[in-house]
Amino acid sequence: MESILLKKRYNVAIYCRLSRDDGLDFTSSSIQSQIEYITDFANKNNFKIVDYYCDDGYSGTTFERPEFKRMIQD
Repeated sequence: MESILLKKRYNVAIYCRLSRDDGLDFTSSSIQSQIEYITDFANKNNFKIVDYYCDDGYSGTTFERPEFKRMIQD
């Protein structure tokens, strides 16, 4: 009889950020790349994505980022 392995599934949030200090003045394609890369990783590893949080144009030197605050609140 074949053993059935149940893999635990975790709920996760995806947080992406790119600072304006990185020299970009528009919504970055890097944010989209981050989302795609992390989503692919989550799907391949049985993670359930419950929400996406993206702060484009905010420095990581402060916690005063709207989507970061929303993620912490959630």
